[in-house]
Amino acid sequence: MSLRTAIVTGAGSGIGRAVAVELAAQGWKVALAGRRAAALEETAALAGTGNCLVHPADLTEPAAADALFAACVDTWGRVDLLFNNAGIFPPVVPLEDLPPEDWRAVVAINLDAAFWCTQAAFRVMKAQNPRGGRIINNGSVSATAPRPFSAAYTATKHAITGLTKSASLDGRAYDIAVGQIDIGNAASDMTEAMVSGVLQPDGSRRPEPVMDVANVARSVAHMASLPLEANVLFMNVMATAMPFVGRG
Repeated sequence: MSLRTAIVTGAGSGIGRAVAVELAAQGWKVALAGRRAAALEETAALAGTGNCLVHPADLTEPAAADALFAACVDTWGRVDLLFNNAGIFPPVVPLEDLPPEDWRAVVAINLDAAFWCTQAAFRVMKAQNPRGGRIINNGSVSATAPRPFSAAYTATKHAITGLTKSASLDGRAYDIAVGQIDIGNAASDMTEAMVSGVLQPDGSRRPEPVMDVANVARSVAHMASLPLEANVLFMNVMATAMPFVGRG
């Protein structure tokens, strides 16, 4: 791919930051999106290439997603890659005790924002020349197997799988390849509790193995490097010894 411009959402920390830094190291121009401007500036400094566009945004609003893509096009002329990564995990409480506002917040960030960005990506990618591009969604192993007390998070990640499949089908006509990476226990600010102990289906709390987030970054970069005639529809990257297969 000779023209390589990317948008990474949730780029201010964790997986988003690691992916943005890896893409920049591989020569991509990267638009960094997220709610915290200072954190995005830190990511840009870590990338250190001068090819990052810092764009603070609340992507739960459709207009914000459109503005993000417009800024990327205004700066670099096109968008070749969207990494839909922004996401949150609500407090771990029994399903029946989850407050409505927490449910709505998780759906707004994990699912709505991904859809608005996918919609904006389609509009730009189908119209640009050369036409097309790639969208990679951050799914999570919870798209397959839930943790206890994770109804909101798990529901949105199952929905992301549906979005991935639908967008992959609908994108064919416009040379838009859509895939998903399902990640398990990558060391980040969202997995700090893994070291001290995580609630298991039997009610116990046990530490879980984690892996270096750099493994995720390299995996996303590999998916992004493929020609548009090839697509990784689903990839699972996880800490080898974490409870997943046969979870519970």
